[in-house]
Amino acid sequence: MFVSAITNIFLSILKIITGILFTSTALIADGIHSFSDLVTDVFAMIGSHFARKPADLEHPFGHGNLEYLTSLGIGLLVLGVGGSVIYNSLMSKAQLSNILVIVVTLFTILSKFFLSTFIIHEGKKYQNSILLSSGKESRSDVISSIVVLVSSILLHFSDKVGIFLYAEKVAAIIIGIFILSTGLGIMIENISALLGKQENNKEYLDNLKKVIESTEGVLEVKKMVLLRYGPASTLNLIITMDRKITLQEAHDKADLLEEKIKKFSHSIQYIHIHIEPSLSD
Repeated sequence: MFVSAITNIFLSILKIITGILFTSTALIADGIHSFSDLVTDVFAMIGSHFARKPADLEHPFGHGNLEYLTSLGIGLLVLGVGGSVIYNSLMSKAQLSNILVIVVTLFTILSKFFLSTFIIHEGKKYQNSILLSSGKESRSDVISSIVVLVSSILLHFSDKVGIFLYAEKVAAIIIGIFILSTGLGIMIENISALLGKQENNKEYLDNLKKVIESTEGVLEVKKMVLLRYGPASTLNLIITMDRKITLQEAHDKADLLEEKIKKFSHSIQYIHIHIEPSLSD
């Protein structure tokens, strides 16, 4: 997030100043988009910090949902930015573009592509919704910069094709729509997570099931539900064991199983195991 913040400070200043100097509405809109990335990065770092607070008496399952609440805040902010960009684009006058606008736009496309790829990779690596939200917002910035590039090129042919004079205004509106779409996607995804979203990574769940089934004493996994709460996850598990073993033996095997699960994934911090006796001898 620190890398993202530094990059967005530089790019937003570069695009907004260049847009003002050469009266490029689309580049100014793109700069505002980058500035919104910067603000969301700050929100992301704050939210990620508080989401990792340990459990306490009032919050026995930790503070992981703060991650989703932070992402909702990011989504609302992005929606507001998108609406503002569209409004200002409709109110602006058509202007000719400068070749420097094209150079700056090409530079920002490459910078934001590598940045967004890095953030999304880290988000998937750590299964962090804040990083994924920020990465997707940065990726939409790449697309919006491409739109600016195309509009700037078309403007240079406006003397031959009159309608191209409005290319930049159209580009700024398209950027606004992209921003709105990104914000809405972030909102929907994190509202779903707050309602209690089950882990759906099949490979991850299959490997977890193998770890459980390989534990001494576990005969069958009857039910396995893994719910993510920010950086922490809660596992609800129903397994069968030999009905002839003692309660103490079942308890010891369950403790061993918990240790193996936590070694498999440090994100699974809360484990609830229900043991049922096997029906067969």
